[in-house]
Amino acid sequence: MFIFARIHDADISYNNVKKLTQIQYEFFKADGSVLRNSPEIILEKDFQQYISTRLGSIEADIVVLKGQERVFETRVLSIIELERCLEKTGDNLFKNIVEIQGKTYMVKVIPVNFNNGESGKIVLLAPTVNDWMTTEKLLIFSGMTFVISFIITNIAIIFIFSKKVISPLGKLQIAAGKISEGNLDFEIIEDGDAQIRELCRSFEKMRLKLVEASYTQKKYDDSRKMLFSSISHDLKTPITSIKGYVEGILDGVANTPQKVEKYLKTVHSKAVHMDRMIDDLLLYSRLDMNKVSFNIEKTDVLKYFEDCIYEIDIELEKSNIKIKLHNELQGKRYIMIDRDQVRRVVINIIDNSRKYMDKQQGKIDIFLREATSNVIIELMDNGAGISESDLPHIFDRFYRADSARDTRKGSGLGLAIAKQIIEGHEGKIWAVSRKDEGTSVMISLKKYEE
Repeated sequence: MFIFARIHDADISYNNVKKLTQIQYEFFKADGSVLRNSPEIILEKDFQQYISTRLGSIEADIVVLKGQERVFETRVLSIIELERCLEKTGDNLFKNIVEIQGKTYMVKVIPVNFNNGESGKIVLLAPTVNDWMTTEKLLIFSGMTFVISFIITNIAIIFIFSKKVISPLGKLQIAAGKISEGNLDFEIIEDGDAQIRELCRSFEKMRLKLVEASYTQKKYDDSRKMLFSSISHDLKTPITSIKGYVEGILDGVANTPQKVEKYLKTVHSKAVHMDRMIDDLLLYSRLDMNKVSFNIEKTDVLKYFEDCIYEIDIELEKSNIKIKLHNELQGKRYIMIDRDQVRRVVINIIDNSRKYMDKQQGKIDIFLREATSNVIIELMDNGAGISESDLPHIFDRFYRADSARDTRKGSGLGLAIAKQIIEGHEGKIWAVSRKDEGTSVMISLKKYEE
């Protein structure tokens, strides 16, 4: 509006608007005052002086007609100019515009009746601003300005909204389509305003989780295939052996009571081996699915391992293996463990050392040490040792370091079960070995703090 007023050379300042308001007020007051009700007063000199001063403050003029005679005027108008003014009889000041001597004036014509019955007219004139400010053009222009501004604003908002919201949402829709098709090989770029960026970030996290889940599923599938393959291989050998010995009995190959007894003992041994293998497999599966609940108890480390050694000492002597406990703890130390499950770990490790012992006089030493917040248990043997290439894999299920070990009794799950149990206690297990010199398996468990 300011620019438009400049173009049309119109004054829309506060003082000008105030002046226009004063003109309207004075004209309205004159219409309902003594000028209409007591027109005789206009013939008095004192009132003429008063009205001239009052109208002069707003640069207005007055012409009083009694019949056709001008009885008072503050501005001399020609007959033609006066007639043009008298034609403006409407009440709308903004439409009663007359041009006099190159200037525009608002005109108010008030009909009056004097006391002698003669009619007359009072003409009020006041200069006005450019006519566009005093007519409905102002309203029309204001409406047009609003509509144009509204359209421009909406176009700008739609453009910004499209750039910051619609476009990123379109990209997210494409990404959702790719995800639904199983395609996760892409990256969702954060774009748009804060909320849309947060949504993009959530979609990207979801995509990464799906990638991770897909990788984990593939890993599980590969592990399951390997598991079935290993089970088939490990169970086939004892089953074939059992089948052969039973056929030998049925075919009469075992033709003496001594042979029959030998064959039956072998069949029993193979069956026990298979039973132990299946038990280990079921335990490992339950541990792998976190379905084994641990009965955690506060346990004295030294006394616990003394009991473990007492239980297995006799069996180890039969294999010509000596076991010894070395206590390097500073006083009594406690750990929170499931005693039965950790005993299974110790037995599995020691049984592994026994099966692969290649010395005439075997040795197993158990060292109890401590760190700042952990108790370290080391089980060291003087057996065949493990090669450097095989060492990282010994805790994998069904892994055997060499083909020769396939002939040894066992499920191939002993150390894998040990790892699952120790990690279930929030501990760590690892091994150090030297080929032909021996192997040390270390277990780290948290100390119990009062």
